[in-house]
Amino acid sequence: MSLGTPAIGKGLLLKADTIANTFRDEIQKSLATRQKAPKLVGILSTSQSPSRYYAEFTRKQCEELGVNFVLKETGAALNKDRVADDKLAEGEGVEEAIIEANEDDSVDGIMVYYPIFGVQQDQYLQQVVSPLKDVEGLHFKFHYNLYHNIRFIEPKGLVSPVTPKDIPSQPADDTPPPGTVKSILPCTPLAIVKCLEHVGVYNKILPYGDRAYGKTITVINRSEVVGRPLAALLANDGARVFSVDIDSIQEYTKRPRVSTDSSSTRYHPRHIVHPSSLSLQECLALSDVVISAVPNAEYKVKTEWLKDGCVAVNVAAEKNFEKDVREKASLYLPAVGRVTIMMLLRNLLRLQQCRELL
Repeated sequence: MSLGTPAIGKGLLLKADTIANTFRDEIQKSLATRQKAPKLVGILSTSQSPSRYYAEFTRKQCEELGVNFVLKETGAALNKDRVADDKLAEGEGVEEAIIEANEDDSVDGIMVYYPIFGVQQDQYLQQVVSPLKDVEGLHFKFHYNLYHNIRFIEPKGLVSPVTPKDIPSQPADDTPPPGTVKSILPCTPLAIVKCLEHVGVYNKILPYGDRAYGKTITVINRSEVVGRPLAALLANDGARVFSVDIDSIQEYTKRPRVSTDSSSTRYHPRHIVHPSSLSLQECLALSDVVISAVPNAEYKVKTEWLKDGCVAVNVAAEKNFEKDVREKASLYLPAVGRVTIMMLLRNLLRLQQCRELL
């Protein structure tokens, strides 16, 4: 799909299709080399229509690419054809479905359509999914790697009860050392990073692991699924990141703070989190990129607060930017869902490879 031509005096409206198609080609080439198409099980246990839509969208993408997709419905997802006095509860049977898929050797990947119960209980379910099959990258082992800037893992570490072996976080390039594979990253944060790479926010001339250096980025909403891991990913790639939540603003950076103490001028091996005294308006005025993921249709980022020429990325299902965002932004990306699916399928292929190496 064409990127389109911006209206005079307005920034470019960029659709995610073009970016997703790049990874679609990569996935198709990889699938062509596999003796067996990977099998992905989606577990739908809620009556929420966005989850149903996402499940059907996943099915469509898998069918087009030749990935074996099976949708397992439990709980409230089965209520459509049941009588009123025989309705099933939200999430009923979901843990049992996860365990069954964990134990099925024919299954290469598992994804669960959240939210189901709420943040705390859903986080428990995320740990029930085997890390060898966690295509969404939500297991503790993967979050540990992400926050500690561990980019490569030994497959056997995924079945070990201890934390993964620390493999050097910043090698010369992105080629996994012998006997290792790239760690699995959460799909949506990874999709956003890939979008920023595509539009040139990342500088390919700089060393791997530092290509976002020189960029200031604001990420609005510090959720454990998108906002916080995204801020960590960007900071570990060299950016200065403001992580904005409802009650606080934090700064994520691996760069040392200005100090007369020479021992504090070394770069940190991973991002460090500092409290910030800046307001949201002050953060936006400094930011080359603004990413908003607030699940509230009423929330809007004020266009007048944006830095001229910034890149604006909307992640939530609701539009978090005002209609005139392109009056300030040089580029506006209103959705990343199509890229997210491609990242999920890349994770699926990587996990299939992990299991083959065990």
